[in-house]
Amino acid sequence: MSTFNTRCPSCSGINRIPTERINETPNCGKCQSPLLDGAPIEGTELNFNAILASDVPVVVDFWAPWCNPCVGFAPIFSDVAAERSGMVRFVKIDTESQQNLAAQHQIRSIPTIMVFKNGKRVDSINGALPKSQFDQWLNQALTK
Repeated sequence: MSTFNTRCPSCSGINRIPTERINETPNCGKCQSPLLDGAPIEGTELNFNAILASDVPVVVDFWAPWCNPCVGFAPIFSDVAAERSGMVRFVKIDTESQQNLAAQHQIRSIPTIMVFKNGKRVDSINGALPKSQFDQWLNQALTK
């Protein structure tokens, strides 16, 4: 049985999740908050492939802490994650600490937002968007 670790978006506690349970709705062992829905998940080399393998579409924000547009877009990304809880998973990948993932996905500018379905990228966009435009783009990307 393989597992991956993920940080709780509520209390920052580390939780181990069996990969075969990725399609379930696991809760944090510490605070009982949902681990995979309702808030962006911290993407790492150790958990990203398992998250992509889920049946649920995945929206990924490749960002960096020094990037002002990235920091400005973060609340919008979090709001949309909360609104689409249970329907779509949202992941944030810090390109500074996860350089191999950034290279693997050929990130040239940030923020870069990608949508994955069944582990395959179906759409991407560069740059921060206002919430209404992000919602509109996401609706179109999820129909692909």
